[in-house]
Amino acid sequence: MREIVEGFRTAVELLLSFDKEIYDIILLSIYVSLVSTFLSTIIAVPIGIIIGAKDFPLKRLVVRFIYTMMSLPPVIVGLVVFLFISRRGPFGYLGIVFTPTAMIVAQIFLIAPIVAGIVYNGTKEKGEEIKKLAKTLGANRRSTLILLIKELRIIIFTGIVSGYGRAISEVGAVMVVGGNIKGHTRVMTTTIAMLRNQGDYATAIAIGLVLLFLSFIINSTLYHFQQGE
Repeated sequence: MREIVEGFRTAVELLLSFDKEIYDIILLSIYVSLVSTFLSTIIAVPIGIIIGAKDFPLKRLVVRFIYTMMSLPPVIVGLVVFLFISRRGPFGYLGIVFTPTAMIVAQIFLIAPIVAGIVYNGTKEKGEEIKKLAKTLGANRRSTLILLIKELRIIIFTGIVSGYGRAISEVGAVMVVGGNIKGHTRVMTTTIAMLRNQGDYATAIAIGLVLLFLSFIINSTLYHFQQGE
């Protein structure tokens, strides 16, 4: 209990002191998570809508693949990405291993299936009804797509927020491809793991409280939009 109380006190002190190292860690965490979520959204939302709205050969296989990807252990994703971007890997020439870019790439492989899976499920349940409505109104393909996105906006937003929540709390994959290098690839989750190993529980709890606060903001935003629906 004393460590928790001390963690609250240390958290307040760290934030009010505007410690550069701490704020760099927080800002890098937010940056990596936002960029990976944005890129994943661009990739995954159209895929989820197309798979949910259309029938095509091997559709069941594609859906099963997405579901499998949704539950992959992050450390496995990190290892696979690392092998591809390491110096001996096929993309080693890019020189992105142990950089924020590598962390973003690993998180895309974690987030995109989550977003695609959620959007697919929503489209599967409501897509046919929306398409019938669009056809009744005489809408063309473009107008139908716009109507689908509009009607599925809450589901799409739920997928995006869920993906961001996965990204901001991720530790295994970013540790493998980023290396937790001080001032370069150290984010909140890897810092907490490191501080725990060092026995600095107060600072670990302090950063954990910041992470918890960010998660609270994310979930509050989602709840606000859901209530608006």
